[in-house]
Amino acid sequence: MQSGIKNFPQKWLRSKEERPSWHYGGECGKPRDGGKQEGRLLGQSRLLLTVQGLVAAANALSGTFVNVYLWKAKQDFSLIGWFTLINHVAMALTFWLAGKWVKEHNKMNCLRAGVAVSALFYLLVLWFGASAVNYYVLLGVIQGMSAGFFWLAFNVVYFEVTDPGNRDRFNGWAGLLGSGAGMIAPWISGFLIVHLKQTNGYRVIFTISLIVFVIGVIFSFFLKKRKSEGNYEWMLTVRCLRQKETMWRTVSLGLIAQGFREGVFGFMIALLVYVHTGNEMKLGNFSLVTSAVSLVSFMIAGRLLKPRYRKAAMLIGAVMIVLVIVPFFWKVNFMTLLIFGIGVGLFFPLYSIPMTSSVFDLIGGNADSVQHREEYIVMRELALNVGRISGTAVFIVVVAFTSAPQAMNWLLLGIGSTPLAAWFFMRKVASAKQAKAAGGA
Repeated sequence: MQSGIKNFPQKWLRSKEERPSWHYGGECGKPRDGGKQEGRLLGQSRLLLTVQGLVAAANALSGTFVNVYLWKAKQDFSLIGWFTLINHVAMALTFWLAGKWVKEHNKMNCLRAGVAVSALFYLLVLWFGASAVNYYVLLGVIQGMSAGFFWLAFNVVYFEVTDPGNRDRFNGWAGLLGSGAGMIAPWISGFLIVHLKQTNGYRVIFTISLIVFVIGVIFSFFLKKRKSEGNYEWMLTVRCLRQKETMWRTVSLGLIAQGFREGVFGFMIALLVYVHTGNEMKLGNFSLVTSAVSLVSFMIAGRLLKPRYRKAAMLIGAVMIVLVIVPFFWKVNFMTLLIFGIGVGLFFPLYSIPMTSSVFDLIGGNADSVQHREEYIVMRELALNVGRISGTAVFIVVVAFTSAPQAMNWLLLGIGSTPLAAWFFMRKVASAKQAKAAGGA
């Protein structure tokens, strides 16, 4: 495969002086040089963060309460699990199919489509009203499609407007904005739901989310249209993973492990808070406190975390977000859930920032992978969704047999321990970065 190096903007590639002594890999991750460059976030990076912040705010307003809304209509963990599973399957298929759109046509329209389809999701929830639970398959597909369109285009543009020197900082700011949205928006939603008639409260927050998504679409038009190059290679993931000397095999296992936890914890913790309190305002308070901790942690980690610290930071973060599950074996109530949420908010950035930055540095490690950045981003998302689907499937199987408290605790501990596996597989990438930093010191 031709590298096409002469066709690339120089900011996507690393100069000889910036290339370290360690190797990520050429085609499909075989040995090739990569590097790091310190830098600040420029205009397009900040604008992309603005769009992401709006999407995060809209999702935080209503996304936290969608599963509660379905739960109140039919108190069934399995149904929530199936809704989530359908969501992840639709997301994975959308990533793979939309890769051609992003690679060969207009990636910005794909990003806008993601925001617009998110707005459609909440429009349908408003339209269906109390009967929305009967359409959980359709709603799961639409929500999965919206996430697939948006995050595929977002991640490609994110890769193009950042470099190894400012990627940790960008991820820190992205986490900070997400935490800020997660801190304020759910509290507002909980307040509105409790102080208005509950049905009216849900309609209000779904309507506000709809409006914020429309604003997000408007802001996206200020992002520059980015040139499309090359043809989409549908089977690059399969071809790449067949090769023995590729780091993508190990990285994919790490991403699957990362997604395994995300698939269940992404909906289960907020639902448990509501189940054990029966009050949307307390769920809003939970999000307020835990996201405030997360905001500060992302702010600090985004500023201080350097590539040479990634391996250690990832391990500390992974161990701690597993340990905070242990209090559930004493008792599951608002206090132990709050301890869990604060612990995750404090230590999750140490785990998630290195995970994200290391994978995108791998994509930018050489000209060939830059040329196929869309396919590699699709590969990343497919691996994550394989993990999410697998974790959710395990959840569905277990709750089909029992929802006893102890069984649920062991289920959460088992699924919640997969970040340790993610660290085990990703440590080689982090070690490579650490070795490079030590060599350049």
